[in-house]
Amino acid sequence: MYEKTVGTKTVFEGRILSVDVLEVELPDGRKSTREIVRHGVAVAVIARRRDGRFVFIRQFRKALERVCFEVMAGNVDPGEAVETAAVRELKEETGYEPDSLRFLSSIYPSVGYCDERIDIFFADVHEPGETDFDHDEYIETVLLTEEEMDAMIRDGKVQDAKTLAAWQLYKQASLD
Repeated sequence: MYEKTVGTKTVFEGRILSVDVLEVELPDGRKSTREIVRHGVAVAVIARRRDGRFVFIRQFRKALERVCFEVMAGNVDPGEAVETAAVRELKEETGYEPDSLRFLSSIYPSVGYCDERIDIFFADVHEPGETDFDHDEYIETVLLTEEEMDAMIRDGKVQDAKTLAAWQLYKQASLD
């Protein structure tokens, strides 16, 4: 089932991703083309406050032309540890700092065309401090109980893959 890459051409290089077009040789010897979005490692954090409510964010996402409901997330800077990136993103986007941070798992959101890996963490947090949004971010913090989050998912109000994965990983973990 292995596909041998016989040629690669980078057709786009942006600030956070690039696009490669690969010529591949299939197991039966035929040739085909693969378009791959190259994206560095990212992190996502599901955070629970001491009162039991969970911290989420809402922000406008241009790709979908709408406001989306999500866990906190962002790219890992070159040379940065994933744990450091998780703490940084949580603090920047919500003002919360973790009392504890636990790695849950890694996910690959769309393996058919993208190599992005998202490392998902769970954080217990205390009261928030100041946020430090990126210059082009506008973010609203949302607090929900576990029951409210479950209802939002049942009602189809949560559609972001990393958020759904993070919630499922949280529900399956032994965190208490």
